[in-house]
Amino acid sequence: MKYANRITINPDVCHGKPCIRGMRWPVEVLFDLLLSKMTTEEILEDHPELEKEDIWASLEYAKLLVSGKSINIAA
Repeated sequence: MKYANRITINPDVCHGKPCIRGMRWPVEVLFDLLLSKMTTEEILEDHPELEKEDIWASLEYAKLLVSGKSINIAA
């Protein structure tokens, strides 16, 4: 996974959901923003703590999940 270092899972952060770089930004929230038809640029403008690579990492993570491949994410 190219962006593996950007997705973290920590039981003490957001109930152990996959998050962006250890922040309280669950991957699923980025999907909610994208599904609301916000563009990448709009998301980054509204949330300057995020980086473009965080969005790509979330998409790559989802792609791997639906592909059935095993994913190894470190805390």
